[in-house]
Amino acid sequence: MSTPLVVSLSGLEHRSLDSCADFAAELDRRGVPLSLLISPSPTDLDSRDRRSPLLGWVADRLNGRDTVSLHGFARTSPGLRSRLAPAARLPAHEAGLRLVAASAVLEQAGLRTHTFIPPRWLASPGTVLAAQRRGFAVCADAMGVRDLGTGSVLRSRIRILGPGEVAEPWWCRALVLGAGRAARRGRAVRLALEAQTLAKPAVRHAILDAVDLALHHGAEPVTYASFATVRSELDRIPKPRIPHEAW
Repeated sequence: MSTPLVVSLSGLEHRSLDSCADFAAELDRRGVPLSLLISPSPTDLDSRDRRSPLLGWVADRLNGRDTVSLHGFARTSPGLRSRLAPAARLPAHEAGLRLVAASAVLEQAGLRTHTFIPPRWLASPGTVLAAQRRGFAVCADAMGVRDLGTGSVLRSRIRILGPGEVAEPWWCRALVLGAGRAARRGRAVRLALEAQTLAKPAVRHAILDAVDLALHHGAEPVTYASFATVRSELDRIPKPRIPHEAW
């Protein structure tokens, strides 16, 4: 892979679906796929509502070049000590329990993935080990992307524009210039966006400007799934499809 460009979108909800679709269309015109980060407990992706417009939109996007990544853990039993443990300090056993539950939630919604994004982009060594044991092929955190098959790590920090981040013009400009500088130097560009922030024109424009600048410097648009060099067990299982008439 030359200079990878990864754009991820998280926090998907029904109320932000229109803005997500418009943003995805802008990326389509640039030939840039999306890494859709799906939480294991989103009410808008409830598998009991097979007519969910958001679930249908996600399925449509997966028919193209977009991919899904598991984002975070499922809620566990109140009796588990992991409930109180920070995500960045979870031991392997407890992280494994959460990963099993989280994967089950996605599968019930008709989704399956071999890439994992930890909560707040922070992964403990135990979480990385648990993801590897559970058949995940890629784990991406705040400072890099790890190929769990080979153990290799691409060092690259995440550039985020989300609800907890500043959206002032100077901050957006810094993100754009930083992305361009990284791409010019042949370093990976990883842009992360929260769906609800797409309502802010400054955020939307900043991300698209950063994408355009990275492409100008020769970055290659990919998803997090592209970082796997060894196929996981999940890849050998036929991917479930959501019948169109069920949406």
